Amino acid sequence: MMSSLLTPQRRRGHEILDDPLVDDQLRARSLSDVARSNTIFGGSRAVEAELEIAIASSKERSLSLLDVGTGIGDIPARVTETWSARGLTINAFGIDISASLLREARTSGLIPMCADALALPLRSKSIDIVVCSQTLHHFEAADAIVVLSELDRVARERVIISDLRRSWLAAAGIWLASYPLGFHPVSRHDGVVSVLRGFTPDELTQLVQRATRQTPAARRRIGFRTTASWTPRTLAA
Repeated sequence: MMSSLLTPQRRRGHEILDDPLVDDQLRARSLSDVARSNTIFGGSRAVEAELEIAIASSKERSLSLLDVGTGIGDIPARVTETWSARGLTINAFGIDISASLLREARTSGLIPMCADALALPLRSKSIDIVVCSQTLHHFEAADAIVVLSELDRVARERVIISDLRRSWLAAAGIWLASYPLGFHPVSRHDGVVSVLRGFTPDELTQLVQRATRQTPAARRRIGFRTTASWTPRTLAA
C-alpha cells in the first residue's frame, strides 16, 4: 500500500530539452548535469550491474556495445574504462539525434552516429550488447514499442534498458538535490518531469513483452532506477 501511495500515475509533462530548437550550449550544459546525476544517483551503476551479468556469460574478450540516446557519451565512456582495466576491450558506439551532443561525445572515445532510435541505421544482429539508458521515457507508448523492437533487432547477445523508477520521493529528491549540486534550472525542471515519466518494473516488462514477445529480467536498482534486460530474438524467430 505504501509503495502505491508513493508511485504517482505516469504522466507525459514537457521536458525543455525535448525541443530541437533548444540552444546547443544549454543542451550540453544540462546534459553535463545529467552525467553528474548518473554518477551520483546510480544511473551509471545500474547499467554496469546489468553489464556484469551479460559479460560474465560471454567468453569473448572483445565486445561491441551500442548506447542508444547516448547524450554526451558518459555511460559508454565509463563502461569502456571500467572493463578495459579488467582486460576486456569494449568497442563503443553511441547514437543520438543531436549532432551537437555527439561532437562532445566523440571526445570520450566512442564512435558517434547521428540517428533516430525509431530507425537504427544498423544491420540486424550487428552489435553484441545494446544499451538504452534514460531514453525510453521520452517516447509515447507506441513509439517506445518501436524503439524496443529496434534494439532487439540490432542486438546479438543482450539488450539492456535502464530508466528512472517513478516515485514522489525521487521527484522531490532530484528537485532538492539540484540546488546544492548547482544544476541548471532546465536540468532541475526536466529532472522532475523525467522521474514522473519513469517506469515501474512491471510497466517496463509489459512494454518489452509487447515489443519483442520476450520476458525480460526486470529489477529495481538503487537511486530509483529500473532495469530490464533480455536475450534478443534470433533472426529465425
